[in-house]
Amino acid sequence: MNYCSHCGSADLVLRVPEQDNQERIVCANCQTIHYQNPKVVTGCLPVWQDQVLLCRRAIEPRHGLWNVPSGYLENGESVEAGARREVREEAAAEVEVNYLITLYNLQKVNQVYLQFVGNLVDGKFGVGPESLECRLFREDEIPWDDIAFTSSTYTLRAYFQNRKLGTQTFYRASFPELSPGLPIS
Repeated sequence: MNYCSHCGSADLVLRVPEQDNQERIVCANCQTIHYQNPKVVTGCLPVWQDQVLLCRRAIEPRHGLWNVPSGYLENGESVEAGARREVREEAAAEVEVNYLITLYNLQKVNQVYLQFVGNLVDGKFGVGPESLECRLFREDEIPWDDIAFTSSTYTLRAYFQNRKLGTQTFYRASFPELSPGLPIS
């Protein structure tokens, strides 16, 4: 940040404001505190019969690798609506959101992932502008070595664990520390 978005001053300092316990960017001119908070990423694992839909990324980061359709939550959008939007954008598909399966923290890059499981409407999908291809996979076909992000791997492992147990368990993890029973490697 180079300028205060409130008054335009370039006189920004890093300090702990009164009644706070964290360093913040503060404008020395108008005293506006510029909070920097984690980004929320939302997504949905579309399921059709015994298969899951993954998208091969056409954008960086991790171009060419497979991903659970996910992306940044927009202002004014619920996490469920954001998850449905991401599936539309990446896989040209509609989903009926079923349940929240994972909350995944990536503190190192200030991101919080909320991933859902959803039913792929009528089994129909295409390829959105952010994807090179989209494909349905059975569990034994998942390209584990080509999954773009640890959050996607974690969500896939959680889903297949739930399917095996016949549950809809909610899983939480922080990378690199993961919940017992769900290794990502």
